[in-house]
Amino acid sequence: MMYPLVLEMAVDGVPVTVTCRVLGFSKQAFYQWKRNPVSQRDWDDAHLTNTAWDAHQDDPAFGYRFIADELHQAGLTAGENRVWRLCSQQRLWSVFAKKRGLTRKAGPPVHDDLVERDFTATRPNQLWLTDITEHRTAWIPAIVATL
Repeated sequence: MMYPLVLEMAVDGVPVTVTCRVLGFSKQAFYQWKRNPVSQRDWDDAHLTNTAWDAHQDDPAFGYRFIADELHQAGLTAGENRVWRLCSQQRLWSVFAKKRGLTRKAGPPVHDDLVERDFTATRPNQLWLTDITEHRTAWIPAIVATL
């Protein structure tokens, strides 16, 4: 947030109007923030996050959906998307969460490079190349050789 920077610059003698213009926001927004530096939404988010943290510490298997239910039972109202955002910011994930993404590392090359990356042939049937690609399917891996 840039508003505290405006306060620091004002102490050094830089006018608020100039600082706000350079940083790209209106001085009205700065003075509104100065009047109320912690908004009601930030205050509510802090209370929700605190309650979500307590619920997660009681049972680390809870994901954001169960935490949202716990918040509702505690008398706090918050939608699932808001609870997801707060839990993501605080890294409150279930211990049983699925890990996403490709975690495998590429294996060694299948064969040595016998042509040393020189793919030119001076006559027919002198150089044969193929590409072996593995395509995952629901049942078995399918191996496809292309020429």
